Amino acid sequence: MMFAVVMLAVQTAAGPPPPVPFSVGERIEFSGKFSGFIKAGNATLAVEAIDTVRGAESWRFSFTTEVDKLGYSNRSVFESWTGTQDWISRRFIKNVTEQGRTRYELFRIHPDSGFYRRNDNTETKPTSVSPLDDVAFFYWIRTVPLEVGTTYTFQNYFRAEQNPVVVKVEKREERKMPDGSKVQTLLLRPIVDEENGMFSRKSKAKLWLTDDSRRIPVAIETTLFIGNLRLELSSYTPGG
Repeated sequence: MMFAVVMLAVQTAAGPPPPVPFSVGERIEFSGKFSGFIKAGNATLAVEAIDTVRGAESWRFSFTTEVDKLGYSNRSVFESWTGTQDWISRRFIKNVTEQGRTRYELFRIHPDSGFYRRNDNTETKPTSVSPLDDVAFFYWIRTVPLEVGTTYTFQNYFRAEQNPVVVKVEKREERKMPDGSKVQTLLLRPIVDEENGMFSRKSKAKLWLTDDSRRIPVAIETTLFIGNLRLELSSYTPGG
């Protein structure tokens, strides 16, 4: 298939932000399977609240995954604080317990100064002009007009050295919702150049979004070192 390529530089603009297809209280729950049939935990995307970070009103998003199968266990809680008015991430937390060992990372992102810091390190690393973290991308991509057959490249991942983020809109597919109804979805192939990440180039990841105004993620597929993992939508709760 031939893909048109669109380069998009994300700008912060004056005026009201575009409408979003979610609100506080939205919960998207997934059940996981390895190799298509082995039950392997669950995951939840949620819009938890609206907080304030350094004076900026911010969505607080979370993405929680739990896997315990085939001798492997992992519980990951990612939290994102992203501006409601400017779509800029200012704080991002990764709290991962894998095989009984915990790794905690707090990223403080300062787009005005062009850097981010990890944990208590004084070392700074460059960030993008309008940075978005891993979880914020799940929500932001739901607001972006997407056309089948187009490859989009974005320069707004918060780790500047790992840009661009590439999203291919491969095709439309019909899929079932948890209530048995059928919807048209857009099959995306996202690539973030982060080693061992869910959307790394090696993972050959796929993301399905409903092709309607809700843009609900209905499935996520990625390749881990222990096999292929697919997260299928099991429950959707709209926000208040």
